[in-house]
Amino acid sequence: MLTSLRYLTGTAGPSGFGSRATAEEVTAACPDLRHITVIITGATSGIGAETARVLAKHGARLVLPARSLKAAEEARTRLLAECSAADVVVLPLDLSSLASVRRFAARFLALGLPLNLLINNAGKFADRLAVSDDGVEMTFATNYLGHFLLTRLLMEKMVETARMTGVEGRIVNVSSTVHSWFAGDDAVGYLDLVTRRKIPYDPTRAYALSKLANVLHTRALADRLKELKANVTANCVHPGIVRTRLIRERDGLVTNTVFFLASKLLKSIHQAAATTCYVAVHPAVAGVSGKYLADCNEASPSRLGSSDEEATKLWSFSEGVVAERKNESINVTSFRFQVQSSNFDDYTPQEMQKPRKRMAAN
Repeated sequence: MLTSLRYLTGTAGPSGFGSRATAEEVTAACPDLRHITVIITGATSGIGAETARVLAKHGARLVLPARSLKAAEEARTRLLAECSAADVVVLPLDLSSLASVRRFAARFLALGLPLNLLINNAGKFADRLAVSDDGVEMTFATNYLGHFLLTRLLMEKMVETARMTGVEGRIVNVSSTVHSWFAGDDAVGYLDLVTRRKIPYDPTRAYALSKLANVLHTRALADRLKELKANVTANCVHPGIVRTRLIRERDGLVTNTVFFLASKLLKSIHQAAATTCYVAVHPAVAGVSGKYLADCNEASPSRLGSSDEEATKLWSFSEGVVAERKNESINVTSFRFQVQSSNFDDYTPQEMQKPRKRMAAN
């Protein structure tokens, strides 16, 4: 009850911020970010776009992966219109495809840039059962598994950057309170049954499972980073209830009515991006890892989301799924990838937005 009242009134928690804080407000006292390079998935609209805008205003170099290069270039244009000095790199990425994730990682690493922040923000809600090219239910593949592999492939670069610069690296997984809607004690088992069409597909439950996976991933990742004694943290956030494109794609009488009735509970995009930005760059979060945050304050995940056993089980399952096949090979030097690829990924280095030279040392 107290938590609900704080949310409705916007009362600040221990961090000094509450549900009504905006991304700009929580980053107002943050240091200059011109020495920071950040990858933000899902940054062409909604919460990701606001996160990118606010970090760009503080000088961060942005790398925007996107399935639609047109949307990514439009996002880059909007950013430059507001922040003319912004350094924005656009690269292709389809998170539902493990091969595409590998290509993105290879392309990014070939640029020779440091990596301080990784914000796994992109999300999908599939109304109907669909299976990725890798044989995984599409919502799970996009919201979790692609981010799992992306983080795995970039973690060494993040650890190296933190060691070389002395600046703490941070990984932020955008989850949702909806993760607590997943009922049951066997997340991996449920995914297997759904994918093999042994049980009816429930889009809300599938989405809840993907968000639960984000929470469990954070828990297991934080433990591994600690074992490595890496100066890199991993946390996950619930941004709040906001009508982003993810929901607008489901417009209809029922959806519109529910959101009209719940309008007082909704956050604006500026407010919804606050917790992500807070966890990504606020000095108060230094050294904090493995936590779940909402409204810029630590919160408690669901019982299943707090299970070390389930986190370990999901990690092992994920490692097995993303294991690279022998027939996949990557030639980073030429950017030619001998894998099953779509036209989207046939993207030459000349077409990529090259990062501009910066005065600040990396």
